Amino acid sequence: MSEAYKAAGVDIDAGNETVERIRSHVRRTFRPEVLGDIGGFGGLFALKPYKNPVLVSATDGVGTKLKVAFALDRHDTIGIDCVAMCVNDIVVQGAEPLFFLDYLATGKLSPAQAEAVVKGIADGCVQAGCALIGGETAEMPGMYAPGEYDVAGFCVGVVERDQILSGTDIVPGDVLIGFASNGLHSNGFSLARKVLLDDREADFSEPVPGSEQTLGEALLAPTRIYVRPFLELSRRFRVKGGAHITGGGLIENVPRMLPEGCRAEVDRSTWETPAIFKWIQELGNISTEDMYRTFNMGIGMVVAVPVDEADAVVKAAEELGEKAVVIGRVTSGERGFSWAGGGV
Repeated sequence: MSEAYKAAGVDIDAGNETVERIRSHVRRTFRPEVLGDIGGFGGLFALKPYKNPVLVSATDGVGTKLKVAFALDRHDTIGIDCVAMCVNDIVVQGAEPLFFLDYLATGKLSPAQAEAVVKGIADGCVQAGCALIGGETAEMPGMYAPGEYDVAGFCVGVVERDQILSGTDIVPGDVLIGFASNGLHSNGFSLARKVLLDDREADFSEPVPGSEQTLGEALLAPTRIYVRPFLELSRRFRVKGGAHITGGGLIENVPRMLPEGCRAEVDRSTWETPAIFKWIQELGNISTEDMYRTFNMGIGMVVAVPVDEADAVVKAAEELGEKAVVIGRVTSGERGFSWAGGGV
């Protein structure tokens, strides 16, 4: 290897070791359409025949949730978050995720740490049914604090043109069904960390009031991946639109799937807000409005369906492993969001 490059802070041998460590994790995500193996200059994916395919893509990262992973020195779930943030975005348009690529950057490469991150990415890809066909591990001395890194991902999916979920056929009277989140997912961590960690004597092992989780477990719980149940429900029922509840919460994200002339009306009493959100609000003295514009508050995905299919969709979702509940309805009016009964 280049001794001069190593002296400058880049260890090529560590990079080669990392590739060997992640090889088995990557391979277990492969679909039949994947051509070649890890290590090529580009990932190869043979698109099977479609009548009129439309490719759908998304890219995202994990944000300051990484700070929690650094503090706990646990890195095997953060990759699930990276995958989830991308695949949940494209599935709400009806797209099946096909393949995923990741970018991992660090100041000094630790093969064991990198393996843990990529293992999580592979776990997420398996959950979503997409293949991890490539990526980049960048060692950049001086760019990151010791032990820290950044991770981002990019996914591509496909949907037949006549099956795109654009939300254009959503009408007043349709029902909104919410799928439970797994906690904070990957949004609002700058506020959560400030309230829970920066402004008080924090201990990751302390219990979250009203929960069986510790603070560390609650903060690092991986983002739920809704791909398989969402696609299955779309095949069996008339799912008209979907919204992935990320930054901006229900208030900002649900209206994104609605056509003009339709408004979302949501009843907050229909689901139990997870304990971690209640604790953040109490400790930070945060308004309910701010909470619902920052966090998912317990609902990670919302779908719009005809009223006569709502009960069957809820039942089927629960059979697929999702905790689902009718949270509201679509009403006439300016496209936007309102609470049942008014106010927050």
